[in-house]
This record gives sequence, C-alpha cells and structure tokens, in this order.
Amino acid sequence: MSWKNEQVTPSLPEVYASIDVPKTGSFWRKLWAFTGPGLMVAVGYMDPGNWATDIAGGSKFGYTLLSVILISNLFAMLLQHLSLKLGIATGKDLAQACRDAYSKPTVIALWLLCEIAIAACDLAEVIGSAIALNLLFGMPLSIGVVVTVLDVLVLLYFQNKGFRMLESIVAALIFMIFLCFSYEIAVSHPSFSQIVGNLVPKKEIILNPDMLYVAIGILGATVMPHNLYLHSSIVQTRDFEKSAEGKRSAIKFATIDSTISLGFAFFINAAILIVSAAAFHTSGNQQVADIHDAYHLLDPVLGVKMAGICFAVALLASGQNSTLTGTLAGQIVMEGFLNLHLKPWLRRLITRLLAVIPALIVTLIYGEKGTGELLVLSQVILSLQLSFAVVPLVMFTSSKKKMGEFANSKLVQITSWVVSIIIIAFNMYLLWDTLM
Repeated sequence: MSWKNEQVTPSLPEVYASIDVPKTGSFWRKLWAFTGPGLMVAVGYMDPGNWATDIAGGSKFGYTLLSVILISNLFAMLLQHLSLKLGIATGKDLAQACRDAYSKPTVIALWLLCEIAIAACDLAEVIGSAIALNLLFGMPLSIGVVVTVLDVLVLLYFQNKGFRMLESIVAALIFMIFLCFSYEIAVSHPSFSQIVGNLVPKKEIILNPDMLYVAIGILGATVMPHNLYLHSSIVQTRDFEKSAEGKRSAIKFATIDSTISLGFAFFINAAILIVSAAAFHTSGNQQVADIHDAYHLLDPVLGVKMAGICFAVALLASGQNSTLTGTLAGQIVMEGFLNLHLKPWLRRLITRLLAVIPALIVTLIYGEKGTGELLVLSQVILSLQLSFAVVPLVMFTSSKKKMGEFANSKLVQITSWVVSIIIIAFNMYLLWDTLM
C-alpha cells in the first residue's frame, strides 16, 4: 500500500488553520485554543440513535450495563485519538489518506459506503428531532420531518460566522443536554452505590443472552464511523506550528480536548440509562424501550411535572447538534475521497433530502411505530460501515512510512487492533441478528 504524497487541498479550506494557537503562554491558554473539535465529535456519541439502546438497557436490566457504556467510551477515546493524530501528523484527513493509499475503484466504493452511513446518521437525527417536536408541541411526525429541512438555512447562516461560532453552538447545546439530564438524575433519585458498583463489568452480562444482546447494541451504536473522518479534518482548523515539536504539542492538547469532551458524552449516555433504571426498572416498567414511552411515563412514575419536558428538550438539542456535525462530515468525505468541492448549501440540501424523503414516507404510512424501526435500521447501516473506517485508520496510524515518528507504539497498535476487532465482531453479530 503506497503513499502517493500528492499535494492536497485541505478539507474545509474556508476554515483551515483559521484559529490561532499561541506559540507561548500557559498550558491553559494553549488548551483553550484547542478546545472545540472534541465537543463536535462528542455529539456523535450522544445522538438520538443511542437513546433507544440506553433506555432499553436501563429499564430491563437496571444499572448493570453501565460498565458497557464506560467501555464503549474508552474505545471511542482511543479511536478519536488516532483520528486527530492522523490529521495533525500528516496534514491529511482520513478520507484524503484513503484516496492517497488505495486504487480509484476502492476509493469510490469507500466513498459510497461513507455517504450511505452519513445519510443513515442524518436519518436518525431527522427522526429524533421530529419525535422531540411531536413530544414538545404535538407536531405531527410527518410535519416535524419536513420542518427539519429548515435547519439547513440556520446552519448555513452560522457557518459564515466562523468555525468558533459553530463550536460555541455545539457547546451550548451539549450544556443544555447536560443540564436536562442533571435535573432528571436529581428527581429520579438513583442508587449511587449501584451506579459505582456497576461501573465494573459483571459476568452475568456475558452469561445472560438478552443482556448480552442489549450490551452489544450499546457498544455497536457508540462509535460513529463519520466521526473518524470528521475529527481528522476539524483538528486542522488550528494554526499550530508544522514542526515535529509543534505537531507533538498539538496532538497532546487535541487529545486532552477529545478525552474531556467524550467524558461529557459518557455522562449523558450513562444518565439516560441511570434515569431509565431509576424510573422504570425499580417501578416494574421493565419493557420500556421506546422514546415515546419513556417521555410519557417519566412524569407519572417520578411524580414531577418537568421530567418529560426536559427529556424532550434534550432529545431536540441532541438531534440539532448531530445535524450540524453530520453536515461537516459530509463535506469532508466528498472533498477528501473525490476531491470534489460543492457549495455548502447544495451539499447540505442533498444530504438532508436523502434522509427526509424515506423518513417522510415511513411516517406517513406507518406513523410512530415505523419511525422507531427506521431508527434501528439507521444504526444497522452505521454498523455496516464502521469497519471500513476503523481498519484504514489503525493501519495508517501504525505505519512509520505515513506517520514518521508519530506512528503508533507497539502497545497502541495491539490495543487498537483488539478494540477494532471487538467493535467489528459485535457490529457484525448485531447485523446478522437483525437481518435474520
């Protein structure tokens, strides 16, 4: 596998190296300069597609599967570290690295798979946002699906205000989700001793087939393939020194940003499961696996008026956040794989229509039940694509020819391959089980 080393135009050229990194100054000042990309990546780990598995896990098995969410996040932290390291060390995002390393037919196949995955991810966001609008305002699902097209205009308006503006919007929405679930945890009165105790994996997760299935679902739905392309690109919005020392410093600060941000994603995914366990499992409602059911049961089960509303507000914020990062990922993979640059409004409109049309058809014909099944299907499609992003990422970052002194150490190589094999095996099992 050769590395062509052709001169490439950076992805997202309008924001490339647009954020200044101080050459001198304190640790905190430098960390602040790198804060942002990690939050945008963390969004993919708390999108509406993850909610159903977390709700099902909490209602059916209480706090037991918290350890699975923790392990999933540790896997994500490692893979996102590899992604940002690739972008900083080589100056290429993952899509550009694939274009340089593989033949044209292979590149086109990888691009098509990635586009299908982004459309599937957008589908989950459309459905999640439409469900939230339905829960909050009684808006019919079909109208809610159509309304989500309007976020194209909102996104384009803010895209022209600079990359820091987009990062600020994402941070504000994550903070809103954080506040909503902090309130949910406070009013649901969970058992903190059980929370801490279940952060350590229990053998019953493996021995109980039903529990194992939900655990695999949580693990499989966590790592989003488009995030690996996204992170390797947006980390290059920082104007760091391109010397070996400058790159080493950039990798350090970008990894801290990514790890802390994914800590927020862990809190929110864990909070969904904790609230589901405290509200439903302990009250005997152990078959709650649907977002609508969770919303309608929260207030009466907990005996408070705001729990359901906070749940729906967090869902809406999650859907809008994921929409924003999905758009950027779509632009990155098209420019990276094909070296094809479309106007952002056209790229966004194409991506959103690919998601809106099937969602609209399903909501009109099947209603609420159909959207739930479509949400599951979107996660299956994402599972299919994951290995085609993870395997090249681990191969590229382990190659001294491509990464030089920044290539993965033996320990990181072994760990990365083990993590990749586990994720791919679980995703293939989920896919087989769903189709059969």
